[in-house]
Amino acid sequence: MASLPPTEVGDAAAIQRYYRLHSQIYDATRWSFLFGRNAILNEAAKVCSPSRILEVGCGTGKNIVNLCRLFPQAEVTGVDLSETMLNVARRKTTSLGSRVHLLHAAYGPEFQSKHPFDLILFSYALSMFNPGFADAIAAAHRDLAAGGHIAVVDFHDTRLPLFERWMGVNHVRMNGQLRPLLSAQFAARTDQQRNAYGGVWRYLLFVGRKATPV
Repeated sequence: MASLPPTEVGDAAAIQRYYRLHSQIYDATRWSFLFGRNAILNEAAKVCSPSRILEVGCGTGKNIVNLCRLFPQAEVTGVDLSETMLNVARRKTTSLGSRVHLLHAAYGPEFQSKHPFDLILFSYALSMFNPGFADAIAAAHRDLAAGGHIAVVDFHDTRLPLFERWMGVNHVRMNGQLRPLLSAQFAARTDQQRNAYGGVWRYLLFVGRKATPV
């Protein structure tokens, strides 16, 4: 794992403990509230045909399997803080061979890649970077090739303070903090906020393009 400041080390350790407990039931339970995970992949596929893809917070590898299906020529790298989640992902992606690479690491300023990516995906990951979501978005901008795309699906906000506090207990921040940073650094191709459970909360779908240097 990349080195982190003390506050982030504590948060990272808490998240790893959380997913150590949830790794075996994650896919069976998250369908009921992690909305838009297929939609964000389809939105990305409308605007790009990437050769190199990075998923930050790849978890059990569900998205990686779908990315390989959507982009059959792409090389896909997944990075995650939880070794137990990555163990599930390794079993799930074995049949995909050498085109898939899984890394146990933190993602942020100290993450290093030899080559830039054409697409970087954050699927319900950034809202758990507390602190650190701004650094992760900046790192994605750095790690994208010119003209590359970022794709984000995540919790956006809620009109219910009690629900917001409850999500905070589960390491999730959802007060609209992601969209302004994404909009400032990437040219939006998809920028939507959709209701979940009749408006109990909204989730964000954002696909943005990194500007090509003049």
